[in-house]
Amino acid sequence: MSYFYSPDERASKTLFGDITARTFWGEKMLMSLVDLPANSVVPLHSHPHEQVGLMVKGEATFTIGGEKRLVKTGEMWVIPGGVEHMVEAGDQPALALDVFSPVREDYQY
Repeated sequence: MSYFYSPDERASKTLFGDITARTFWGEKMLMSLVDLPANSVVPLHSHPHEQVGLMVKGEATFTIGGEKRLVKTGEMWVIPGGVEHMVEAGDQPALALDVFSPVREDYQY
């Protein structure tokens, strides 16, 4: 078992269209480093997992529970399980870090 990981050493998983993520997980939570190409869209969806995140680089427009907001580098979000949400990247690529609890089994690879 390794305790240390590099995102550069992890293969990407396609999430939606050309949006990809590199995921890392433990027993009770999963971290997802999400690459959002310019003008990409994560469609409206929900899941039972609680999700918190941080915009690492760039910006994107989030709609969470009907509230729409531009999220910029260094800003964060909290999405309770079951709440519908979507993301629209702007004219530049963005990098987001999401954490899910419990672990999303569909994001393990």
